Amino acid sequence: MQKTDFFNVGAAVLAALALAQPAVAQSANSKSVVDAAKAQGVVGEQADGFLGFVKPASDPAIQAAVAEINAGRAQLYREAAAKNGVSEAAAGASAYNTVVQSLLKPGEYYKPAGGAWTRK
Repeated sequence: MQKTDFFNVGAAVLAALALAQPAVAQSANSKSVVDAAKAQGVVGEQADGFLGFVKPASDPAIQAAVAEINAGRAQLYREAAAKNGVSEAAAGASAYNTVVQSLLKPGEYYKPAGGAWTRK
């Protein structure tokens, strides 16, 4: 996949997110739970476009919120992949590269492809 393809898929994911926010992505509660877990260094963003656990989370609310948001992202990636003729994995990686990285806040964790958890 070429760099322009990544941009196009990332843009498609971003557009889908903007248009389908209420139907797809997450509840306000899940978002606030995940935002708090990110601030605490429990949850971070992964290069595949999904949330991951930086350290084990025993709180069922955090686990449920991550699962809900990841399910919404998976749906967006399926739609973007189908629209752009790429794999779901490519759509997720493109979203991470073109959307998610730019939204990371100082102190939050991310995990680049093939890398370890890193703090911004």
